[in-house]
Amino acid sequence: MKSWAEMVYNTCKVFILFTGFTLLFYFGMIWVSQEYQNYKRYDEPSGSAVKVMQASVNKDQTWLERLFMFYQNGE
Repeated sequence: MKSWAEMVYNTCKVFILFTGFTLLFYFGMIWVSQEYQNYKRYDEPSGSAVKVMQASVNKDQTWLERLFMFYQNGE
């Protein structure tokens, strides 16, 4: 049977490792969040970009027809 002091020492080691990895994970998530927060996804494209699709809005459609079109096309 292990002595009481050895059991306390092993428990402290596990607690320190758990706390260290939790802090590492937490600050890693903060770092990733800050990296992607400054990422400009919605900027206007530069160069010779071409618009792929023009939205054709038909004023005669009812909301039900537009809903069916959404389900058919996924748009």
